[in-house]
Amino acid sequence: QVQLVESGGGLVQAGGSLRLSCAAYGRSVTRYTMGWFRQAPGKEREFVASIKSSNGITYADSVKGRFTISRDNAKNTVYLQMNSLKSEDTAVYHCGFARPGLLIGIRPSEYEYWGQGTQVTVSS
Repeated sequence: QVQLVESGGGLVQAGGSLRLSCAAYGRSVTRYTMGWFRQAPGKEREFVASIKSSNGITYADSVKGRFTISRDNAKNTVYLQMNSLKSEDTAVYHCGFARPGLLIGIRPSEYEYWGQGTQVTVSS
């Protein structure tokens, strides 16, 4: 059974930092594209960052230079380091396992497993 568990969210002031973790069970994070998405109230799920099994990384323009996605193979965990946070970063952040194949991983439809999400709130 594949399961993803996110943690690390919370309340932070604008300009602050948080590190999100996504622990995977039942499937290796090294063999699939892993992604972070976020969803604010009333909005669609939005791509944030992805890391492929080949270590290729893609970021949304809105987070480039501020967020960093990484992977710890030994812990089977993917991270999202978020710096210089802004109020518009407020959302529930979800990690996901992409479907098998050569996927860039920027569309929610490319993912077959999701975690329950962790809330990030940035106060201005």
